[in-house]
Amino acid sequence: MSTNSIKIDINNYKSMTIEHLVLDYNGTLAKDGIVKDGVKNLLPSLSKLFQVHVITADTFGSVHKQLDGFDVSVKVLKGENHTVEKAEFIKTLGAASCAAVGNGNNDMQMLKTAELGIAIVADEGCATATLLESDLVCSSIEDALELFSNPKRLIATLRK
Repeated sequence: MSTNSIKIDINNYKSMTIEHLVLDYNGTLAKDGIVKDGVKNLLPSLSKLFQVHVITADTFGSVHKQLDGFDVSVKVLKGENHTVEKAEFIKTLGAASCAAVGNGNNDMQMLKTAELGIAIVADEGCATATLLESDLVCSSIEDALELFSNPKRLIATLRK
């Protein structure tokens, strides 16, 4: 797994060094338990830039099979409160070095806790509370992931 990071200085917003990319699975990387093709194309290059973590309740029981062969760690949630469990995972990694991407109500605190939180409004939509806790909103997971390969896009959007 990568130990790289990227530093992003955003004028009048913040400077951040992102080492961990934490991604929700269903509704974000996957639709109905199946990883989107665009994600499969982007994960290899992202795994060279960051430690990529996928966090999920694994509703469809497919995450391990779908991500087999990719250099990512998978965290399957076991607790009763996935919202808290996801935020605690970010804290364990070191929130200041994390970017998180999600769409569901249970992603709200994860996005708020991470140094950079990106909400996705895609096939499943996005919970309003999650949208409001994000730093940035994208219309697809592919667009969100490409921000990390092209950080000037983050700068252009978030600078004040």
